[in-house]
Amino acid sequence: MDLSILIVTYNSARLVGPLLSRLQIQLQDLQAEVIVVDNASKDDTVLVIRDEHPWVKLVASPENLGFAAGNNLAARHAEGTNLLLLNPDAIPHEGALKRGLALLAGHERVGLAGGELRGPDNSRQPTARMFPRLRDEFFILSGIAGLFPKSPTWSRLNRGWADPEQAAQVDWIPGAFVFIPAKVFRQLDGFDERFFMYHEEVDLCRRMAREGLAVWYWPEIKAMHIGGESAKTVNQARISKSGLQLESWRMRSAFLYYRKHHGLLGGAGLLGIEWSWIKLRQLKAVLQGKKAKAQDFAQHASQLVQAWHDTLGGKASPPRPW
Repeated sequence: MDLSILIVTYNSARLVGPLLSRLQIQLQDLQAEVIVVDNASKDDTVLVIRDEHPWVKLVASPENLGFAAGNNLAARHAEGTNLLLLNPDAIPHEGALKRGLALLAGHERVGLAGGELRGPDNSRQPTARMFPRLRDEFFILSGIAGLFPKSPTWSRLNRGWADPEQAAQVDWIPGAFVFIPAKVFRQLDGFDERFFMYHEEVDLCRRMAREGLAVWYWPEIKAMHIGGESAKTVNQARISKSGLQLESWRMRSAFLYYRKHHGLLGGAGLLGIEWSWIKLRQLKAVLQGKKAKAQDFAQHASQLVQAWHDTLGGKASPPRPW
């Protein structure tokens, strides 16, 4: 079998049916399978898949495993030579699966490869990225990266200086729509399951780089990606201003990543940079008499400190589900 498509769902009933219908059509000329791991959804996701798409391999987890562990579980059921990690809110364009497999076959030492993500309005989403560093975090927080989107220094992280229509070897690609040779995924023991959600693909690509494996961005293969749909279903959670990430989970994963790859000083440096910037914004809001905004920054700073404590300074992952 050429391809195993791995989809991890959580409260995805509205999205997963149309996605699977589209995939069923695209897979007619391929030797492929679809494996869905449902992370204890509270909606009708499992019923939709069982009733409308019995051809799918469905693994209904009794608990929310998160993105990393959910994909690891799906991979254990996979029989394909290659894996495609696909979010339930990402729909590959026609021909993208076949072309992606052809590109994989034509490139040696590929650890992971992804295509271009487009929003529902056809806007291009940042896909090909560089490994994060502390100064990149500061440039983004301070708004400098936004002021100089084409600068290789200020906007290094999202490669704003690069031509998005050109294929390139990059550091990492978000896991919404990525191909991975199955043997590579297994050799690396899949995702580090300490990352419940966010930064797991950055960590995986970093480990690939250490093994001499390449990460490729191929813009000729595309997918429509909504983004943040599962995050919006988590009750009583603070969502980032972009509406795509759960802030507390993002903070925890960031501390875990920096501590793992940059040591205690790296994790503490991230805490210091983000906390200091938030407190400065809070002070500015107070001086301007914007009470609601000041309270929002205060909550953000408190949540950041809590995430640091929750992860023991980036050393350990809190019990799941987060």
